[in-house]
Amino acid sequence: MRKILTLLTIGLATGALAQGVEQGDKNAPQFTPAWPTQTRAPALQSGVTLQIEVLADGLETPWGVAVLPDGGYLVTERSGALRLVREGTVSGPISGVPEVLAQRQGGLLDVALAEDFDTSRVIFLTYAKPMGGGLSATAAARGVLSADGAMLGDVRDVFVQDPPSPNAMHFGSRVVPFGGDLYITTGEHFSNRERQFAQDLDKTYGKVLRVNPNGGAAAGNPFDTEVWSLGHRNVQGAAVRPSDGSLWTLEHGPAGGDELNLITAGANYGWPVVSYGLNYNGSPVGSAEAWRTGFVEPQYYWDPVIAPGGFAFYQGAMFDGWEGNVLAASLNPGGLVRLVLEGDRVVGEERFLAGEIRVRDVEIGRDGAILILDNSDGRLLRLTPK
Repeated sequence: MRKILTLLTIGLATGALAQGVEQGDKNAPQFTPAWPTQTRAPALQSGVTLQIEVLADGLETPWGVAVLPDGGYLVTERSGALRLVREGTVSGPISGVPEVLAQRQGGLLDVALAEDFDTSRVIFLTYAKPMGGGLSATAAARGVLSADGAMLGDVRDVFVQDPPSPNAMHFGSRVVPFGGDLYITTGEHFSNRERQFAQDLDKTYGKVLRVNPNGGAAAGNPFDTEVWSLGHRNVQGAAVRPSDGSLWTLEHGPAGGDELNLITAGANYGWPVVSYGLNYNGSPVGSAEAWRTGFVEPQYYWDPVIAPGGFAFYQGAMFDGWEGNVLAASLNPGGLVRLVLEGDRVVGEERFLAGEIRVRDVEIGRDGAILILDNSDGRLLRLTPK
């Protein structure tokens, strides 16, 4: 029998947990969280009202944003364009971007700057790579951004998911340069047959990968391959916590069971054997269990879902008391989700703009402002406290 853990939470008297964020009925009420605040943590009221500034509009399904040292922004459009946003202007498509499969959930996905971007001008992109014959794969490429931001040079793939898939769904995919390595997240392409590959170490479906910035498995990986962790469904958020260098991810569940995970080398996160959600038709996932020995519990899960995109750990002085908080994108019901952590445990949740904006990505500006990609109206927005 699983041991139910206990946790003291912020501002609570001993004995009872405060009410969680209002979010509707659970899809899978039969599942009990492993500790009291693993889901529906107490609702927080920061008193913050957000002021919204439009930095760019007219974008076509924006997916990823990266903050440039000079104050500009690189933004991907899922249709295949990479654009430079600077001083209220949006560039034409930057040349040199790889060809993408812009079908269903596929297209141009994430963008990130190399750790030495100031001197190298290297950026990384993830995308749905057309593989011929109706097949595609999650891929990551590197390229050198010209000084004027108009073109990418020396573009080459550093990772291509194997095997290619006939299903243009669940590509992931975030890319995180950190510590001289490159972390890439993938999905398992959704189908009942392919979702099983998330448990297969010889396939890069449903994985967190750790590669060299020039390609190939990074030294010290747990399985002597590109695989860093396994058992994921569709990881569309990834960030390193600045306070300790740990890698965290946000993962789409099925009907219920979206997950915030703390990633550990060699760990198995259970998909599609266990899940805190159900299949979309209401049937059980895998073993019909939420937990099983040998799999890592999510640090937090949502039921019903928030349909997560990207996220960031807040750093800055603009939002007082938010340092180290998780700021997560929500596509459904939409908005910005703030999570407060004590150690590795979520102890409170707050939501902003719920039901108003489909948010795909979140980054933190160099001045501490929050940047979000509005997937509803194709905008890059800057959020500050009123």
